[in-house]
Amino acid sequence: VQLQAFGGGLVQAGGYLRLSCTISGGSLSSYAMGWFRQAPGKEREFVGVITWSGTMTSYADSVRGRFAVSRDNAKNTVYLQMNKLRPEETAVYYCAAHRHPYARSSDPSDYHYWGQGTEVTVSS
Repeated sequence: VQLQAFGGGLVQAGGYLRLSCTISGGSLSSYAMGWFRQAPGKEREFVGVITWSGTMTSYADSVRGRFAVSRDNAKNTVYLQMNKLRPEETAVYYCAAHRHPYARSSDPSDYHYWGQGTEVTVSS
């Protein structure tokens, strides 16, 4: 299973971006999908997760109400819509797959497959 995240870039504070993550070598519907981010010099942190059918999501407190995770299993793609971005959210964003389709873990060590990350820079 291989994941590829894309859609990062430079955005002004208060702006928005939508990240995408595609899966190959497997069916997206088999996995719960998480998004994480890692800023320079910091640990990887949880952003959000969505269960296999898209019916349940969980978010970090810092992004709840501004970010939204969604998925299209037919397109083997999961999305992270990020609104009202803040400079402190500059980081590399990663998608990750969890083998349990109903998982909603916020612990990166629980996830089995990772994409290579896409860089998001939020300017002030």
